[in-house]
Amino acid sequence: MADWTPTDYLRFADERSRPFTELVTRVPGDHTSIVDLGCGPGHLTAVLRSRWPGAAVIGLDTSPAMIDRARQADPQGTYAVGDVTDYASGSSRDDADLVISNATFQWVPGHRDLLPALADRARRVLAFSVPGNHDAPSHVLLREVAAREPYATAVGPVEVRATGDPAEYLEILARPGWTVDTWETTYTHLLPPTDGTHPVLRWIAATGARPTLAALAAYDAAHDTALQDAFEAEYSAALAEAYPLRPYGTALAFRRVFVVAARD
Repeated sequence: MADWTPTDYLRFADERSRPFTELVTRVPGDHTSIVDLGCGPGHLTAVLRSRWPGAAVIGLDTSPAMIDRARQADPQGTYAVGDVTDYASGSSRDDADLVISNATFQWVPGHRDLLPALADRARRVLAFSVPGNHDAPSHVLLREVAAREPYATAVGPVEVRATGDPAEYLEILARPGWTVDTWETTYTHLLPPTDGTHPVLRWIAATGARPTLAALAAYDAAHDTALQDAFEAEYSAALAEAYPLRPYGTALAFRRVFVVAARD
C-alpha cells in the first residue's frame, strides 16, 4: 500500500485530534515516559507535553512520510519508524509509564490479541481510541462500489477493519491488578464545502479509503485506464445521498471507542 500523505491527513486535523485530546483527559496519574504508537505527523505530541510537562515522549509510526513530517514540525521531539506488533513483542524501544495510541490499532491485523502484551509494556497505563464506524454509510458504500466491476478487478475485496465495542475491550483487558475504563462517543463533524469533491470523500480518502484509491491508481498506471476517476465519481454520488450537502456544510457522524487500562 502507498505511504501515507501527511498533508491530506492534516486537512481535518482539528476533527481528527479531538478524540485524542479527550482520551488524554481521562488518563490518570503523572508520567515521565510516554510512547505514542501511530503518532502520525506528530501534531498531537503537544497535547501530551501540555498534559505531562517534562515527560520524555517517543512517537512511533510505520509511515516514513509521517515520521519525516513529525521531525520537520517538531525537531526537538523524538520520532522513529516503528511497528505496533514489534512493540508488543518487546523488540522495539523500552517500556514506558504510558503507552497511548489514537486511531491506529484498526490498521493492525489481530490487534485484539496484542492488547494484553501492549498493556504489559506500560508501567502504569495503556490508553487508546479507535474508530467504531466500520458499519457507517461511508464505509459500507466504499465496499459496495469497490465490489462492482470494473473496480473489483483492480481492487479485490475491501477489508473490513472492524474494531471492538467497549465491552469487548473491557473483557480483553480486565484482570487482577488493573482498572479498565471503556466508553464510546459519536461525534458529528461538520465538514466545510469543497471545490467539487464530496466532503466525506475528502475526509475518507486520507484514511479509510486510502488503500482502495491507491490500488486503483496503481491499476490505472499499469493499464493506462482511468478507473480511479470513475470510482470517485460513482462513490461520490452514493455519498451525496447518504451525506447531503448543505449550505452550512456536511454532517459526518463518526463513532469512536475509547479504552484506558491502568494498573492498580
